[in-house]
Amino acid sequence: MFKNKKVLLLVALAMLVSTVLTACGGGSDIDVSDKTELIIANGADAPTLDPHGKNDNVSSQINGQIYSRLIYFDEDMEIQPDIATEWEQVDDLNWEFTIREGVKFHNGDELMPEDVKFSLDRHMSSPEVSHTLEAIDEVTVLDNNRVQITTKRPFAALEAHLGHSSVAMLNERSVTEIGEDFGQKPVGSGPFKFKDWIVGDSITLEKFDDYYGESPKVETMVFRNIQEGTNRTIALETGEVDLVIDIDPTDKGRVMDNDDLEYLEGPGFGVDYIGFNVAKEPFDDIRVRKAINYAINVEEIVDVVMEGTAKVAQAPLQEDAFGANTELEAYEYNPEKAKELLAEAGYPNGFETTIVTNDSGLRISIAEMVQAHLKDVGIDLNVDIMEWGKYLEVTGGGHHEMFILGWTNSTGDAENGLASRYLTENHGDAGNRMFYSNEKVDELIKSAGGEKDQEKRSDLYKEAQVLIMEDAPDVLIMNKLYTFGMQKYVKGFRPHPSGANDYSGIYFEE
Repeated sequence: MFKNKKVLLLVALAMLVSTVLTACGGGSDIDVSDKTELIIANGADAPTLDPHGKNDNVSSQINGQIYSRLIYFDEDMEIQPDIATEWEQVDDLNWEFTIREGVKFHNGDELMPEDVKFSLDRHMSSPEVSHTLEAIDEVTVLDNNRVQITTKRPFAALEAHLGHSSVAMLNERSVTEIGEDFGQKPVGSGPFKFKDWIVGDSITLEKFDDYYGESPKVETMVFRNIQEGTNRTIALETGEVDLVIDIDPTDKGRVMDNDDLEYLEGPGFGVDYIGFNVAKEPFDDIRVRKAINYAINVEEIVDVVMEGTAKVAQAPLQEDAFGANTELEAYEYNPEKAKELLAEAGYPNGFETTIVTNDSGLRISIAEMVQAHLKDVGIDLNVDIMEWGKYLEVTGGGHHEMFILGWTNSTGDAENGLASRYLTENHGDAGNRMFYSNEKVDELIKSAGGEKDQEKRSDLYKEAQVLIMEDAPDVLIMNKLYTFGMQKYVKGFRPHPSGANDYSGIYFEE
């Protein structure tokens, strides 16, 4: 049966940094006694609200309010029941889940075990997210409130993967009737239901009165698309928005020095990196990839761009994640070594290439610093800036040479942090946008997934990370803190270490 136990080896969520400070403007003039709308500023528009359509952080922030899951991680990374009230592992391959009764979808239909099967089957057929449930072989409806999940092999991380934000419960009738437009007209069973989408500007949700859990304290929730970080901060200062996701490091002091605002930081399991498309020349040559690792001054980038809100990444996994190899060290900054390797690879005078990034101010700044670093070793780097949706399409399709991205390890487990980004079978949209392949890495990750002994499982992941670092398919940049700015009257919000924040508990109080 289900036991409320902490995910193994995960460090508990660190105490939030919360500072309340000074200035003019902000929300001091707002009467919150009858305020019922929560306005959140995000850095991009969602590509889709179909949880099986994209696996990006922007979409999942919103989808987390619309959809329910079988189980979920709370803010301490403990697994909790959601649609499933209890479950047990029957044998090495079979798990049984008891489904909560009386759960309503936003269209009024009752959630049934058949909807659970439909949702998991649909998830497994999606090229965007199927890697999360790759180990599942079959989902079977046992009776009117139970489903059985059968895995292809023993899979120790199944519970963690079922808690992933993309493993959402869908209404089969709605998906079938709405068809291709489901991503623009989503139907879930979460605390908020979809109301309106002004493409490029905002997405509005409204409270779902028949939600089976604790009722939200606000009537509507609006996600505003404000791409430029400083503009998000200005919107917060003027009282235009209530909460900002991702306060730019350069604006941290402005928020902290404002009496009407509150600044929050929270730890996460993510890593930001520069990836190479190893299927294309010259990045199919390990010497070129290593040369660029030596040529980029990562410490300078983190110090200059992040201003204390991140630290240099030492390994493919953030140090608090289960299976992280904390014995690894990042490549040192050594331009002369970079030049030697480039000459060995046949590029004594360097070459010209392009790095693509989405239109995030931080990532553009990083790209420009990398451009300067690579120029010092003879590489002429062009920077191509794209809108978020196009950026995902280009990198997912392999139409790139270098790129900047972050991976949010939503489960805090090495299986999610490594398999999605480095397994051969996950090339492209599934997460491996480097198109990297190493048979031994594949073998180690898959063996780890089926290992019951948690110490042995961790060791296998650690061994895989040694090989990944040696292959250098990417330049590991940093592990960021999650940063938020809020009006002082916003209460009840606690950042989630996976990045899958729950905003349904927010309320307003003077």
